[in-house]
Formats: sequence, C-alpha cells, structure tokens
Amino acid sequence: MLGLSPARDRAIRRHLSAADPDLAALIARTGPCRLRVHAAQEPYAALLEAIAHQQLHGKAAQAILGRLVALAGGTLPDPAALLSFPVEALRGCGLSGSKIAAMQGVARASLDGTVPSRAQAVALSDDELVARLVGLRGIGRWTVEMLLIFALGRPDVMPVDDFGVREGWRVLKHLDAQPKPRALADIARAWSPHRSAAAWYLWRAAEEGRRPVQANILTG
Repeated sequence: MLGLSPARDRAIRRHLSAADPDLAALIARTGPCRLRVHAAQEPYAALLEAIAHQQLHGKAAQAILGRLVALAGGTLPDPAALLSFPVEALRGCGLSGSKIAAMQGVARASLDGTVPSRAQAVALSDDELVARLVGLRGIGRWTVEMLLIFALGRPDVMPVDDFGVREGWRVLKHLDAQPKPRALADIARAWSPHRSAAAWYLWRAAEEGRRPVQANILTG
C-alpha cells in the first residue's frame, strides 16, 4: 500500500483548500489525505473487489471476499480457478447471482486479454480504460473508477455516481438533497488535477454526517 509523500499531500491540501472554504475547513479537521493505493494489485483483482463492494457496506463486502479467498485456498482465485468453481460454491460465499455473473465475465475477459494486466493498464489513459471495461457485464463507470483510484493510483478521478461522494458534498454544504452527478462534476472541475483526493475527503465528510450528535448535558 502506498500513500502520498508529505510534499505532495501538502500541495494537494493547498490546492483543494483554495478552491472552496467549506472544503478547506473539512481538510483542516481531517488532516493529511490518507488515500492508499494497492500498488501491486492487478486490474482483474481490483475489479473483483469492486464488484464485491457494489451496493454493500465495506465490512459486508470484505466478509464475502474473505470467504472467496478461503474457497480458493488462501488467495483470491485466478481467472481459471474462479471459472472452475460451481455457482453453488460461489453463492455460499455470499455472492448474488448477478455478482457471480459479473465476476465470471471479468475472469473470461482477463483470459482473453480484454482486462489488461497492470503493466498494460499503466500505458492506458483513464478514458481508455473506462471505454475498454464498461462493456463487461456488471462493470459500470463507478467500478472502473474504483480501479483507477485504488489500484492504479490515478490522481484526477471524481466518481460522481458514488453515493458517499455526493453525500459528502451534501453534508459539507448543508444541502437538503445530494447534488446530481452532472452538477457535482461541474463543481469538481475546480479540484483538478487532484479530484481523487477530493473524493477521499468527501467520503470523510459523509462519515461525519453519520456520526450521532452528542447532546449537551448541563449540570448545576
């Protein structure tokens, strides 16, 4: 896992803080950006993890992945191994039918070269990777964006379809409703070329919004 260097972190925080006062206050409360990148993860593995996380909280997705790893003997199954498992065994890991189909599709696409190796992905732009992968079953733009941010370390990705990112902006700005993806994309242009870090901070804002407000207890 790789994080930001102190100098890069400071530059990112300066840029984002200058773009919006509420974002600046959030950054001041939160401190350094702790976005971490799986520097050695292959796109195939990153896509499997992203599929597991679709529409689930992180702990539930990690539990499913843990059972899948156990089924494969202690490591995430490679494409051939994944395709060899009976559907019933994959359901036993907690995967829905749609997620099983999506993972099997990714495995087949990895074997035929549609899903690139990490070395190949490094040479492709963000847009090229999105165009190449979103045609796979169960793989939408959000799933590819998670690959771009957390596996490939692309610095300027704003996942505007992400519930947590839009909720973070709603909380940060005290809005009644989340912004539409297109509206947030327009707002986020000011955060370029550090939109991945901005997304990380908006996830932190969403977490703040879920914390219970402690009542003040007056004692006399």
